[in-house]
Amino acid sequence: MSAEKKPFPSVWARPRRPRREQPALSRDQIVSVALELLDAEGTDALSMRKLGARLNAGATSLYSHVANKDELVELVVDEVYGEIEMPAGGDPADWRADVTRCAHALRSAFLRHPWIASVVGEAGVAHLGPNMLRLSEGLLALFEGAGFSLEEADRAVNTVVSYVIGMTTAEAAWLTTLARSGRSEREWVEHLWPAAEEAVQPYPRLRTLYAARRDHGAAGTRDDSFDDGLACVLDGLEVRLGRAAGR
Repeated sequence: MSAEKKPFPSVWARPRRPRREQPALSRDQIVSVALELLDAEGTDALSMRKLGARLNAGATSLYSHVANKDELVELVVDEVYGEIEMPAGGDPADWRADVTRCAHALRSAFLRHPWIASVVGEAGVAHLGPNMLRLSEGLLALFEGAGFSLEEADRAVNTVVSYVIGMTTAEAAWLTTLARSGRSEREWVEHLWPAAEEAVQPYPRLRTLYAARRDHGAAGTRDDSFDDGLACVLDGLEVRLGRAAGR
């Protein structure tokens, strides 16, 4: 088969295989146990063999649902997106509050599953997963209801989601490092802070910032930083909305 005719390597780009009347193992079971494995041990521990052992199933049972590990990751990533609840989006004037709630829900889901930081950019065509499609459609509706054109709403969704994923990926990587160290976030920061303060001495702006944050809780600083950055993004979108409306 030529390269041009090969099917696209994604679980969302091929027909789902027909089920037997009483399958020994369902796709939902596979995804659920894979998610548990990833949460407990991270991406390095995920393998079809290890997953099969946890499910008491042979490789044949697994491969009847997923062609390979990459497809499995696509399914699990979409499962994480399924944890995100879209705001109902009642009053269009409340679009900022609704988008903010959705952004926080996305951040929380990623931080509950910090392993996702290492795979979200490699999860094939994750945007075609049903949960990701539901999230995208809901956000588009929020922005369109606020007065953005559909094209502008699409750009707004991409901007907000890119901000959240960018910030949260760094947070998730940090939390993974903490978990491996066996230290709490406070312990790690207190251990590292003297070296950090010494490193920034030649840089007056950084020195001022570090001094101001010396006694702040690390988790609180992360939360505040996320909120402030999100507000900057939404401020910019609000300006664009006003410009489009001639305000």
